[in-house]
Amino acid sequence: MISASGDGSDTEPTKRQDRQRQGDAPPDAVEQSIETILRLENTELRRRSWTDVLADAIAGFTGSISFVILHLLWFSSWAAWNTGILTSAKPFDPYPFQLLAMIVSLEGVLLVTFVLIKQNRMTHLSDRRAHLDLQINLLAEREATHVLRLLRRVAHRLQVLEDLPEEKLTEDTRVEGLIETLDQKLQQEGRSDGSAAGRS
Repeated sequence: MISASGDGSDTEPTKRQDRQRQGDAPPDAVEQSIETILRLENTELRRRSWTDVLADAIAGFTGSISFVILHLLWFSSWAAWNTGILTSAKPFDPYPFQLLAMIVSLEGVLLVTFVLIKQNRMTHLSDRRAHLDLQINLLAEREATHVLRLLRRVAHRLQVLEDLPEEKLTEDTRVEGLIETLDQKLQQEGRSDGSAAGRS
C-alpha cells in the first residue's frame, strides 16, 4: 500500500532537486560568493571620500546622453542669442564666441581632472583585485599540490600505480621562475615581431 501521510516528507527531496535543476535555488557556495562580492563592493563604496563621491558623480554624468543633450541646448541657445537670431536679445559674445570658447576650455580641464580622479581610484581597485586573485591562485595551487602528494601516497599504499599524477605536479611551483620564463618569452616574441616588421 502507498502511504498517504499528509506531511509531504516523501516529496520534499524531489521538489528540492527539481528546484536546483531548474536553477531556482543556487548552491550555497554560489550564494556565499555573491554575498561576499557585494559586501566588499559596498564596503569600498562607503570608504569613498567626498571628493571621490563628487568625482564619480561628475564623471558618471559626463559619460551620459543627458550631458550631450544639455550641451547641445547650451551651445545652440548661445549661438542663437549672439548671432542676432533672437532679435529681442542683445548679443554679449559675438561670433566667434570667444567667451564661450574660454568657458568650454575651462570646463574641459575640470572634467578631465574629475575623470582622472575616478580613473585613478578604479585603477587602485583593479590592482588590489589583481593582487587578491594572485594570492587566491597561489593558495589554490599549494592546496592542489598537497592533494596530489596525498593522492600519490595513497596510490602507492594501495599499489595502484596506473594513471598516477606526474611527479612534477607534486612539486611546489616556483613563481619567480615562471615570471622569469614569461619575461624571456615575451622579450623573444617582441624581438621577433620587431625584426619581422623591419623586413616588411
